[in-house]
Amino acid sequence: MATLSYTFPSTTTTSSSRGFLITSNGSSCRRRPNISTEDQPCSSSACYQGAVQSYGLQKQRVQLNSISKAMRTRRLDSVGRRKKGAIRCNIELQDFIGGDLIKPDLGQWLSDVEEHKAIAIYSPHEGGYEGRYLTRLKYQGYHFLDLSARGLGDPETTLTKFHPVCPAHVGKQPIARWYFPPEVDYRLSLLPPDAKGLVVWIIEAKVLSKAELQFLALLPTLRPNVRVIAECGNWRKFMWKPLKEIAGLSQS
Repeated sequence: MATLSYTFPSTTTTSSSRGFLITSNGSSCRRRPNISTEDQPCSSSACYQGAVQSYGLQKQRVQLNSISKAMRTRRLDSVGRRKKGAIRCNIELQDFIGGDLIKPDLGQWLSDVEEHKAIAIYSPHEGGYEGRYLTRLKYQGYHFLDLSARGLGDPETTLTKFHPVCPAHVGKQPIARWYFPPEVDYRLSLLPPDAKGLVVWIIEAKVLSKAELQFLALLPTLRPNVRVIAECGNWRKFMWKPLKEIAGLSQS
């Protein structure tokens, strides 16, 4: 026979309760002994919320423990207790006292400029190192013509011939064409008597074609008082090569 149990709360201040056992047909009914409410399971909403909060707190504790463990492991790895491999950097004397001040190859630089007359240089990306070599050429009595390979046009026409230049008209003035004298010949005519020569320093020469580099390599042959320095790229340290070798004119 199926039964249904229910407990009525007591009206007194004590913690006891009155229990009845009711059958399905409702015929039999008897009194149960008093049982403390603390032993009975609580199904109220307050107890449910308390259980949810305790579960959430337990979950947060687990997460905090995992985070603290991960941070502790990372701290130990950073200290070096669990290093898998070491990375070493090569440190030279130039890194402590200034790499741009120690240049034992300046003598070789001057001799190569006088021998080849057209040099292709490769400087570090951060820049600044080429200034030492430029200054040493200036001490020797050379004057400089600084040009950019971008927008230079035809090097042969711009440097050795009268060439036209069209200024920007901004859509309002008529298109005009002005003629300028050769850059190299004009600068050579303005050199003082005690000058040793003219150095044509071309930046961003890596955008020039092979034919244009070949003309720059042959320019000192056409103008004996001219030296050509072309920045053809970048490298980890300052280095240079003959421009004829870069342009494919060297006999090998």
